[in-house]
Amino acid sequence: MVTKAGHSTQGAARSPLAWWRRQSLRFRLTATASAALAVALALAASLLVGVLGRALMQSTDTVAYQRAREVVALADDERLPDPIAVTDGTIVQVVDAQGRITHVTPGADRLVPLADPRSAARESSGDRGRMVDGDAFGIPGPLRVVVLRADHGRTVIAARPFKDVADSLTTTIHMLVIGTPMLLVLLGAASWLIIGRTLRPIAALRRGAAEVSAAARARRLPVPEARDEVHELATTLNDMLARLEAADASQRALISDAAHELRSPLASIRLQLEVALGHPDGQDWRETAEGVLEDTLRLSRLAEGLLTLARLDERRRPARWQPVDLGELVGATAGRYDGGVVTVTAAEPAVVDGDAMDLSRVLVNLIDNAVRHAAAKVSVELRSARAQAVITVTDDGPGIPEADRERVFNRFTRLDGARSRDDGGAGLGLAIVRETVRAHRGSVHLEDASPGLRAVIHLPLSPDPS
Repeated sequence: MVTKAGHSTQGAARSPLAWWRRQSLRFRLTATASAALAVALALAASLLVGVLGRALMQSTDTVAYQRAREVVALADDERLPDPIAVTDGTIVQVVDAQGRITHVTPGADRLVPLADPRSAARESSGDRGRMVDGDAFGIPGPLRVVVLRADHGRTVIAARPFKDVADSLTTTIHMLVIGTPMLLVLLGAASWLIIGRTLRPIAALRRGAAEVSAAARARRLPVPEARDEVHELATTLNDMLARLEAADASQRALISDAAHELRSPLASIRLQLEVALGHPDGQDWRETAEGVLEDTLRLSRLAEGLLTLARLDERRRPARWQPVDLGELVGATAGRYDGGVVTVTAAEPAVVDGDAMDLSRVLVNLIDNAVRHAAAKVSVELRSARAQAVITVTDDGPGIPEADRERVFNRFTRLDGARSRDDGGAGLGLAIVRETVRAHRGSVHLEDASPGLRAVIHLPLSPDPS
């Protein structure tokens, strides 16, 4: 049993529009161009036949009118010869007031007028003639007849054969009927070839895209030489592939580095537990638990850092977008550190738009790094300059060589000095700092403090600090 919905679906699938949409772009473009061309050729052929027919008819009427005017002039001057001498094939009859034919051209009928003189004269309008069937007068084909009045009630009838003109029009129509479809087929075939050549770069793009796979990530789509829309499309797609390749490489590097970093604490936990289980009597379980806890905390910090980076990669703008008072944030963060190692040298009023928790994490990471490497003190400063808030965290430690100051912002990057420390971390702190600052439309860099190192953050001030 077929439902009404089924009928509707089948009807839609069988509709001409659905069939048209399933056809190739080349077929649709060629069919559309051919249809438009067919309409244009049909209109042009109709216009040609119409204009040619009117031109030939007007030319025939003009010649007949001129001959009639000449005969009228001769009749008015009483110099009309009999027969009337006409050399261009025009048939002329002169009819008197009683309806009798008095003068004719050689071979013309002297008994029956080619047109009723009275009615024809009333209907006559200048040089425009009327169509008369010549078979009734023994003349093959139609005639174009012009009727003019002369003096003394006489009427001059001039007629020209229209058969040759009609035959010319018929021949023209036959040629158009035969030639127009042939021309349409020829132009349709040319359109098919031209459109095919035009779409060839797109087909090359499709084949190139089909060959791109995970095993061949460095492939690029072919770019046509022509500086057209297809060239721009290919360039844009290649740029997209380059970005995807870079993101894929970054992701693979992150996974590889994360796996490498996870291996050490997991191996340490496993070793401690295996030793404790293998020698339970002589094992200090408290010391084992503390060692396992330390490695577990290291894993926890690593997982938290990876989750933070993943969240920053997913969105470039913080989810909790609100005004943040950096003066309060700097003071509260610096106040968490005991012993007077961290001091706030200046904290000008500055309000930015962003996520207070993320910005607090940035300060904590920078201050933690500074405290870890400082010899005696760490200073934090906040100032406003050129519609930007500038935060600096300075320590008096050994610093970082200039060649490495940019590299330390990469993920899982640790210098030899940091690697030698047990609390050196996994190398994600500065990477989180940079990604967070970029998400807040800011920038961060490291510079020499002589002695020590200075981290400088630039953040755009909120346009509406209220």
